[in-house]
Amino acid sequence: MNISRIDLNLLVYLDVLLRERNVTKAADQLGISQPAMSNGLKRLRTLFDDPLLIRTSQGMTPTERAQELQPTISELMIGLEKAVQPRANFNAAESDKVFRVMASDYAEATLIPPLIAKLRTEAPNVILDIMTPSDVNFPDVEQGRVDMVINRFDTIPQSFHQKVLWSDDFSCLINKDNPVLEKFSLESYLEAKHVWVSKTGMGVGVGMDPDDVQRLGWVDEALTRIGVKRRITVFTRHYQAACLLAEQQGLIATIPSKMARLHEHNSRVSIVAPPFIIQPIALTMAWSPLLQHNPAHKWMRKLITQTADSFSRNNR
Repeated sequence: MNISRIDLNLLVYLDVLLRERNVTKAADQLGISQPAMSNGLKRLRTLFDDPLLIRTSQGMTPTERAQELQPTISELMIGLEKAVQPRANFNAAESDKVFRVMASDYAEATLIPPLIAKLRTEAPNVILDIMTPSDVNFPDVEQGRVDMVINRFDTIPQSFHQKVLWSDDFSCLINKDNPVLEKFSLESYLEAKHVWVSKTGMGVGVGMDPDDVQRLGWVDEALTRIGVKRRITVFTRHYQAACLLAEQQGLIATIPSKMARLHEHNSRVSIVAPPFIIQPIALTMAWSPLLQHNPAHKWMRKLITQTADSFSRNNR
């Protein structure tokens, strides 16, 4: 039998009839007329090829088939009621839910620490599983296996929801003993040695080619626009590594300013503006449409947005 041809209202009728064992009472409970309920019982008898309820001296008595059906129909009705009820609000304070968040090295260093601080206060039992861009691909996100991804994206599938958390310009992190600081200019910048760091999007990375400007990113594209090129001697995908190299090895790290300002109290480095214009970047959060209306997911997105707003205001 094709279930699409069944009037599911009949199952509601049957559930009440088997509980009340009385056509009139069942009709009253459902707010329909007695003839309508009698007609419903007639159709149910045809559907199941069984009398279902038989009039006896003790009233309407269920047949053996009806007794077999009753627990299944009752469970089905309970499940349907739960399915159509409004979803309960997410109780963050009591939840031990695991949120899987893909965060770039940049996002992990800047956004994630204040986010964890908020979680300790508002949802102490919630667990964050922080994944790297190479751990995740777009199908993982699309199918809801990863809650959200936070990075700088060149492209995102059109079906994804997304929100820009902040935009950021660039700064140069330089060891205070580096002679380039004596007269910091485009010329001295180009004569110095540099550490490159970047990782946009998702997926496993590949080796870098110093001559492939299109893949080198914002800093090198900006230099190309003015017809010059810097000397990159180290390629890394980790901002913390780039910052350490700038501090200890005399390399210049040209990095997003919010990342650089994490080192503003480090007496061994200086933070200076690049001697040329670099277009700002956007840190974006993206997620699957499958999770758009999930109460827990909505709560986490709101918390991330609030954390980003607060961090951005305090790190301009």
